[in-house]
Amino acid sequence: MAETREPKKVLEVKNLTITIPMDEGLLTPVRGVTFSISEGEVLGLVGESGCGKSLTSKAVLGINEKKCKTQGEILFTKEDQILDLLKLKYGSEEIRNIRGKNASMIFQEPMIAFHPMYTVGSQINECTLLHITKDKKKAKELSLDMMKRVGIANAERRYNQYPHEFSGGMLQRALIAMALVCRPSLLIADEPTTALDVTIQAQILELMKQLQEEFRMAILFITHDLGIVAQMCGRVSVMYLGQIVEEAPVREIYKNPRHPYTQGLIASVHRVGTHSQEKLYSIEGTVPLALNIPARCGFYERCGKHIEGLCDCREPPVKDMEKGHRVCCFLYGEEAKRG
Repeated sequence: MAETREPKKVLEVKNLTITIPMDEGLLTPVRGVTFSISEGEVLGLVGESGCGKSLTSKAVLGINEKKCKTQGEILFTKEDQILDLLKLKYGSEEIRNIRGKNASMIFQEPMIAFHPMYTVGSQINECTLLHITKDKKKAKELSLDMMKRVGIANAERRYNQYPHEFSGGMLQRALIAMALVCRPSLLIADEPTTALDVTIQAQILELMKQLQEEFRMAILFITHDLGIVAQMCGRVSVMYLGQIVEEAPVREIYKNPRHPYTQGLIASVHRVGTHSQEKLYSIEGTVPLALNIPARCGFYERCGKHIEGLCDCREPPVKDMEKGHRVCCFLYGEEAKRG
């Protein structure tokens, strides 16, 4: 019997920390983030706005602003070589050769991602000319082929149109074509369906699933929508105040959430079949500013289960639960049991 090969890790992030010096003190929007993604896997990164999801994803591609001081390790597998992307010089040719070709990104707003003064086709073509071939005819063929694959009707005519001539859903498809035209091994999707209506959103998600299965990509899917997570992801990392507070397979997260923040997120989702006038649960308060953060649990002020003298005194450790399930909370540590 043939031995089953373990999927190789495409991306491994270890203890990623991002700090931004400010007049008021030190802003730390990302604190000790650790996760990995293997080929053919979709990892969901979820959390409220302002918890550090986008900064984490941009750090992988090295496109955060220079004022962001980044520490840790971002290990990326390029063919059979493992590179620490943080050790590559900011804006260097080496990182630019990886960005777009081996690792690509779908941004939140396609109308902002495309330059309004150039045709959509020429902007997709820029990736093929830079990373695949210098033959303009061949590059155009590759771009048109990907535009057709993502469901853009009459691609030859659309190729010469400008972004303002596309609808929101069609422009999102063009953005996906630009991200995938070089067949990257890693795709980062930063809330790619936020600005779309529900019908178009469903079409885009189904398209992404089909292309992910075809190309065996690793996908980091960033969203605040838990419904999309259930549809798209195999594993989920829940992020709060710059930290991953819980990680588990998607079914386990929905069935048995451990962290109070994750429990609150799950409880706030409307369930089909419940009474329409039922009041949804909401987590009290807002995500605090990550400025001069004290040594305590980041969720302490909003948590109804916090332990005085423990949660407010130091940061909770990471606790391994069932296989593949880990949580950053004092409720499951030895200190809570002794208390």
